[in-house]
Amino acid sequence: MRRISPLLLFLAVCGAAALLASGCGAGDSAAPAAASRGGAKCPAAWLRGWQKLADRIQAPVYCPSWMPDPLTGQIAGSVSYGGAGGYALSVSADRSYLASFAWSERESGELHVNLRGYPGWTVVPSCRRPAEGRERRRATTIPCFSDSRGSVHVGAITATVYTVNQDADLWHVLYAWHYRGGLYTVSEHVALPLTYRKVVANLQRMLRGLVLVQPRST
Repeated sequence: MRRISPLLLFLAVCGAAALLASGCGAGDSAAPAAASRGGAKCPAAWLRGWQKLADRIQAPVYCPSWMPDPLTGQIAGSVSYGGAGGYALSVSADRSYLASFAWSERESGELHVNLRGYPGWTVVPSCRRPAEGRERRRATTIPCFSDSRGSVHVGAITATVYTVNQDADLWHVLYAWHYRGGLYTVSEHVALPLTYRKVVANLQRMLRGLVLVQPRST
């Protein structure tokens, strides 16, 4: 079984952001479930966090109506999947965000799903790749998503498939698409107990069940 200690470290670093996001509206009443044109609904327990995120960045976000078991799409409040793991939400100064969901269990394997949004972005962002050997002191930038393997059309979304990705999406299959001038992605780690084919099936099901959550006017 592949170890995920780097992933758990990532979740620990980002956990403070998740707590801040969940603490802003502890007194809010339960939100109604948002629905897509295809009939998928963002569960009320999940919608609260995604609505807060949309309001915070003043841009649309995608709530997943389905996630691979035992993951959920909740990004506010206390969450336990059993075993090790949880969710983490990170929001950057440019309003881009990363919602990361991870689970692992000894002898069983791991699951790791990321959803990202880049409001105002139309191109693939760049990631830093530390130089090696004699170029150790220099850093180069590379596309965060690369090795395009065509596109898929699911529901209202046409997404480009990337199989070589960086940072939190390392070893993931990633789907990327545009909506109203923004770039959005969903990715999943190819690791036991999942095969590449199962990851692709999961991603297409998640894509089909995404629900747009629009920001409320401020």
